[in-house]
Formats: sequence, structure tokens, C-alpha cells
Amino acid sequence: MTNVFITGANRGLGLGFVKSFLAKNANVICTTRNISGSQELLECKKKYPNNIEILELDLLKENSENTLSDLLSDKPIDILINNAGVGNSNQQFGSVSSKPWLEVLKVNLIAPLMITQSIIENVKKGSSKKIYFLSSQLGSIEENTNGGMYIYRSSKASLNQVVKSLSVDLKEHGITVVSLHPGWVKTDMGGPNAPVSIEESIKGMMKVIEATEIRDTGRFLDYDGKELPW
Repeated sequence: MTNVFITGANRGLGLGFVKSFLAKNANVICTTRNISGSQELLECKKKYPNNIEILELDLLKENSENTLSDLLSDKPIDILINNAGVGNSNQQFGSVSSKPWLEVLKVNLIAPLMITQSIIENVKKGSSKKIYFLSSQLGSIEENTNGGMYIYRSSKASLNQVVKSLSVDLKEHGITVVSLHPGWVKTDMGGPNAPVSIEESIKGMMKVIEATEIRDTGRFLDYDGKELPW
């Protein structure tokens, strides 16, 4: 049975991943900032009591990820999905300030690497040995023709560099590391005008996750499997 670790699982794409993997009879370990406020996750727990473990994790708290290795002990992780992410509305030149920028970098850039470091021994014990980082096409330097969105763009562009370095460092262990763009998705962050539904994005990314192997490590892929420019 596949063991999957998913961050930011209380809503949106994270919750979509949880439901999709549970439907495939996987064991899911997922994180949320507030368990008692994550009603849909708790409903998943009622439906799949033996297949889901919910952990409380606030990525803005210093060193919060350090507890994960103790909580997981020597449990193998086949698939790690670093999904948790945030945005910010004040991102245009002239209105950017350092405090919200640092908060976004903490969640979108620093926390995913720290989580990966914390549980990498569990991933090494897994059979699939796959790590996915939810990035964004907005992090592509080549495709930035509109400017603006300094905070979010920089967090995802930097995350892509982390993915590339990890793909090099972990290849000798047979670990596949991929950056995934979920599309412009109709979530709280993506907004109501986004053209892609959560279900469509998850369905596509699940196919990508199933299809990718060690030869794909270090790639930046769209939810439909298309290669994106860095």
C-alpha cells in the first residue's frame, strides 16, 4: 500500500490530493494548521478511519517541521507532495513591503525544503521515492512578460531552483524530484475566474505523478504533463 505525505491539506488542491489518494486505497499522512477547523479532513477521517493520519503543522512557526521525523519514526514515505502555499495581494511595484514578502517566502520556499530535509530518510525507505513541489507557471522567468507579482513570482522561481538542486543531490538515492504547475485553479487563492477546476487539476497531476520516474527528475511540468520553461 502506498504511503503519501501531503502538506496544506485542509482545502483546495491539498484536500483534492487527499481525497484522490484515499480513493485509490493509499495511506495518507497530511498536515493542516488547525485540525479542529479542518472539517472536510475530519470527514475524510470518518470515511477512511484506517487510511488517514492528520498532523497539525503551522509553517510560519520557527522549526515547526522538526517534529515530523519523530512523529513519522521509521515509516516509509513513497510520495511526498509539498503543496502548502500562500499568496499576497500587494505585489505590484511601489506597494511591496518586506514583512508579507518574508512570510510568503517562509511558507512557499523555505518550509518545503525544511520539511523535505526533515523526512528524507522516510522517503529513502519508500518504494516509489517521489517528491513533488507545487510551483507555478508564474515562477517561470522565461514566461514573465507581464511583470508585477513580485512576492509570489519570486517565491515560486526560487522554489524551482530548490527543486533543481534537490534533483541533483538526491538522484544517487533513486529519488525523483519534480516541480508541478497545477494550472490556474479555481481555489481560494486562484479566485472564481480561474479556468481550471480542482478536480481537473488533481486528475491531471495524479496522472503525472503516476507516470514520472527517475528519468524525469528535475523537470518542471504542467498538470497535463507538458514541459514548462524555467
